[in-house]
Amino acid sequence: MIRITNIKLPISHTEIEMHTKIAKLLRVPASSIGNISIRRRSVDARNKPELFYCYTIDVAVKKEKQVVAHCKNKQISIAPDENYQFPQSGKQLLTHRPVIIGSGPAGMFCAWMLAKHGYCPLLLERGREVDQRVQDVECFWKIGKLNPQSNVQFGEGGAGTFSDGKLNTLVKDTSFRNKEVLDIFVKAGAEEKIRYDHKPHIGTDVLQKVVKNIRNQIIAWGGEVRFESQVTDFKIKDGAVKAVIVNETEEIPCEVAVLAIGHSARDTFYRLNQIGVSMQCKAFAVGMRIEHPQKMITKSQYGVEYSEELGAAPYKLTKQTGNGRGIYSFCMCPGGYVVNASSEEKRLAVNGMSNAARDTDNANAALIVTVTPDDFPNQTPLGGIEFQRQLEETAYKLGNGKIPVQLYVDFKKNRCSSEFGEVKPSMKGSYSMANLRTLLPEPLNESLIEGIESFGQKIKGFNRPDALLSGVESRTSSPVRISRNEVGQSNIRGLYPCGEGAGYAGGITSAAMDGLKIAEKIAQIYAAIKNKNL
Repeated sequence: MIRITNIKLPISHTEIEMHTKIAKLLRVPASSIGNISIRRRSVDARNKPELFYCYTIDVAVKKEKQVVAHCKNKQISIAPDENYQFPQSGKQLLTHRPVIIGSGPAGMFCAWMLAKHGYCPLLLERGREVDQRVQDVECFWKIGKLNPQSNVQFGEGGAGTFSDGKLNTLVKDTSFRNKEVLDIFVKAGAEEKIRYDHKPHIGTDVLQKVVKNIRNQIIAWGGEVRFESQVTDFKIKDGAVKAVIVNETEEIPCEVAVLAIGHSARDTFYRLNQIGVSMQCKAFAVGMRIEHPQKMITKSQYGVEYSEELGAAPYKLTKQTGNGRGIYSFCMCPGGYVVNASSEEKRLAVNGMSNAARDTDNANAALIVTVTPDDFPNQTPLGGIEFQRQLEETAYKLGNGKIPVQLYVDFKKNRCSSEFGEVKPSMKGSYSMANLRTLLPEPLNESLIEGIESFGQKIKGFNRPDALLSGVESRTSSPVRISRNEVGQSNIRGLYPCGEGAGYAGGITSAAMDGLKIAEKIAQIYAAIKNKNL
């Protein structure tokens, strides 16, 4: 295959126009072009409203080396081999099948890869399977009845199941795990375009089908998936894991346990700390959600209020503020909803999500400010969790159990809002007016205001008076990092910290990639299992 980079075409181009462009660049007849594989596609909006796609593609033609030599063009080269390789199995025998704790992206993809290669993993999830979980979440949003074990944070697919399903990542990928993750998502029902879009997303509605297909494939390959099965304790002997305790009563022997527990498994973090698992608190970020009209955002980004080809426009904004803190947009949801993402009684957290169509009236994003252990109430490994909980308790009280909402103009003036402007909430869960200025420490409020005013210079109307703020956005990433060594294990042998909750990822794709990485670490030591009843 020949790789061609930086092919620029109007967003409304046809396949014939792409073939013609390729043939011209390669100096060959269009009839000689074979298979075309899009490797990357991004939007060039520098001359909006005139919009272009910019492609990297791989093309099959005869006599590839001669064609490349004849072109003498830096855009054109022989396509490199970018296939993911799972390692050969080790020789050490397992007495029991590997146990994976948590069915978020890290746990699912670790289980997928181990099942595919004959390790018959047991995947344990504290929450419910996705169809029942959807019912629990919708009940919570409708009447406020929280199920602490089945909610936006816990259940099949993890927190990512109720999100926009964004799959972009900044992780360097020399092992091509990113490509493998996207391939697995497509095999499980996601659209083909996520393989190559610069900012790929699946959508909450599609993700709910995808995670079910991943589960079914794990089972078909000899794995087992159990729901409503919370790991509540660990049996440790001679510095190694010997068993996990499920729902406080059932003991499951194992010498390999993957901690893919997610960033909200606070009770598990506390137990791990008690039994001597090495961990540290770490910096993360907190803030609020902000809502704007989606048409305003799309107009700013694309030069038109609506683009049939591109859909609702996203944005990404960052700034270093005067008090030394960074503020940036996070988990931006075009045409989406702000959702009540709480998982503990009398504590309230928000998140954002979009369906695949991204067709609501509002765009929303988290605007978050960096916090460090110096901001936490104590310097213990669990100090960040205590900081999160304090904020979430305040948010719950401010909204009297509902999502607290405030107009930006009132946030600046430190007063409670009384009515909405043109921007009306697009929310899942009840909401009420409040004064969010009392939610965060004042240095963070100052950073938010400085950031929003600055972002108004980049996106016209971003600092409009009736933009809606809601809070608290506290679950941006794990407040804890569980130490692991070069073979992927914690100071407790056989215990493999994995994914976002363990502090090694930040989003769906990077968590899934870390799940593959830990599956590789296990396979490099242990041989595949022949008897799945071990």
